Amino acid sequence: MSEALIKYFATKLIAWHGKDGRQGLPWQSIRDPYAVWVSEIMLQQTQVATVLERYPRFMKRFPTVRKLATAPLDDVLAEWAGLGYYTRARNLHACAKQVMEEFGGKFPNDPVLLEQLKGIGRSTAGAIAAFAFHERAPILDANVKRILARLFGIDGAIQEKAVNDELWLLAKTLLPKKAADMPVYTQALMDFGATWCTSRKPICLSGERKCPFEKECQANLSDQVLLLPRKVIKAKSPEFNCDMLLLRHGDSVLLQRRPDQAIWGGLWSLPESTWRPIEKNSKPSSNNSVDLTMKELFQLVLPDEKIFSASKSAYSIERGLEIKHVFTHRRLWMQIWHVTSVSTVKFTSDNLKWVPLRQLGQYGLPQPIKLLLQGLNLARGDDLRN
Repeated sequence: MSEALIKYFATKLIAWHGKDGRQGLPWQSIRDPYAVWVSEIMLQQTQVATVLERYPRFMKRFPTVRKLATAPLDDVLAEWAGLGYYTRARNLHACAKQVMEEFGGKFPNDPVLLEQLKGIGRSTAGAIAAFAFHERAPILDANVKRILARLFGIDGAIQEKAVNDELWLLAKTLLPKKAADMPVYTQALMDFGATWCTSRKPICLSGERKCPFEKECQANLSDQVLLLPRKVIKAKSPEFNCDMLLLRHGDSVLLQRRPDQAIWGGLWSLPESTWRPIEKNSKPSSNNSVDLTMKELFQLVLPDEKIFSASKSAYSIERGLEIKHVFTHRRLWMQIWHVTSVSTVKFTSDNLKWVPLRQLGQYGLPQPIKLLLQGLNLARGDDLRN
């Protein structure tokens, strides 16, 4: 391992950032730990371009940790809608409450204490400590793992504990000596991995610009840039289908709150049947091709509601679109069934609610369902946006 690279890594990276790093992002150059924390959580699994639009809006609605902690969870989920990975939003809300209750509304500056907060892992804790408190705390997100594995020729899958431990030790060793350099150094690490040392098109292979670590990078010297870091081959994502009930009465639609631990947990969506695995080698929509009677549909999507006698007031059922949605580790095909009722059917569950179309923007909805209902609203001249 190159001692020279270890010694001068931080200095060279900071110099690179001054010339080629990203500048002017709304969460840069701020010391407010709350604002830093929100940006770090939002940037997980979300592209910078999307966060640039949504971060200012979120901060305007919830400008302080107290405002976030005291807001209803439905309001937080509604503001988060479209950003995906909704566990982040639920954890944001829970963490805000934790900060108020356990730390008097002030984020601790110790990364170890930060890591004990809901939804904050070791790398995020390091980022908050570095940006907000200038603590010499390392980060190790996917971008940093890729940079270090390539520069220092670290073999082995990064999912392996031994490899991960080695990377953490290296990340700590490379920290700049001066605490005052921690914000720019940490931002430079993130930027370098996101814009130059990228997964598929690193700058060193494009010939467009010269990487500052070109002569020291072990992956570059051994022609293994695209081979490092090693990755575990993922199995093909499983596919499922389900039936969804779009039940309308007048200008209202029936929504169901999803269980907290489920995908889209805590959001409001259309009542749906159990997800059915799609057999390998079969067409995704083939298991969903049978027309359903009204009784069969209600029994599939609302098995605990004794409403079929009441559902006789529903005078039409129509097969709608089949929507495909791709999650990180699975694919779902949703068969929409349009049902219209001449009266508002009453339900026993508190997780079922009739919502006027004009009020849908107040609810956190899964993105494909939001787009579907937005289509209904646009036909009426309305919109789901807040």
